[in-house]
Amino acid sequence: MVARSLAAVLLWLVLAPAAVGATATAMFAGGCFWCMEAAFQGREGVSDVVSGFTGGTRPNPTYQGDHSGHFEAIRVSYDPQVTSYRQLLDLYWLNIDPLDAAGQFCDKGPSYRSAIFPATPEERRLAQDSLEAVATRFAPDKVYTQVRSAGAFWPVEEYHQDYYLKNPVRYKYYRWNCGRDQRLQQLWGSAATRH
Repeated sequence: MVARSLAAVLLWLVLAPAAVGATATAMFAGGCFWCMEAAFQGREGVSDVVSGFTGGTRPNPTYQGDHSGHFEAIRVSYDPQVTSYRQLLDLYWLNIDPLDAAGQFCDKGPSYRSAIFPATPEERRLAQDSLEAVATRFAPDKVYTQVRSAGAFWPVEEYHQDYYLKNPVRYKYYRWNCGRDQRLQQLWGSAATRH
């Protein structure tokens, strides 16, 4: 009995540090990664948000170079004990226009399309469920946001990281002129987030 108890305590000591403070990641594309980064950074349970590219096959995409086939996206690092993947999905939807097939807000083109990149079967199920709920909400309009398998994530050049903090005046000017907040308010009402 004592040996079993000691073994259980030792097992807990080995496994517990991995569970405490564990970090998960989620990837989302919602047009301009500056705006998506601002929407997630600073949220409870979110430890980091990195802007970059995903969804394409070209290795090492860059903003000034070739990033064809990729989506502008963010990688969110979070503590699943504090915030859930479902909560991140809810926040995601409130920051995009799912009815736009050509991009997001004033940014048009393939790299600005909206997509969710689940990494596990459970994340895929949650993403599909949330997509279906959004499609029901906006029916009969078509929802163009995709659920795609997660792949490699390529961080964009450093000057794009935390752009909304490094260049707050330019960021706010861009965001306002792009009509992002106005459209989010139109789509989501008072639930829409503002940055």
